[in-house]
Amino acid sequence: MNTSRHFSDTRTAEGRVRFLLSAGGVRLIAEGPGWHHDSLHATLEDAATFLAVVPFLGQDLYEQAIGDLERRARVDEQVDGAA
Repeated sequence: MNTSRHFSDTRTAEGRVRFLLSAGGVRLIAEGPGWHHDSLHATLEDAATFLAVVPFLGQDLYEQAIGDLERRARVDEQVDGAA
């Protein structure tokens, strides 16, 4: 069974961006009124880079999603470093 977990989940008035981690890679799901994107990527970095070219994704949602992703990555690094 290939289970995934939310790494980052950003929601704004213009849409939602999720990064889900699994053993098979990273699933990027982005959606807003009238549009939906779903793709698989080898790494979190690849998915974050690809987010920049997702059609219909507004700049504000993009910036907030990347900011949330960076904050989550820092938290995970601190937790891993403390273990």
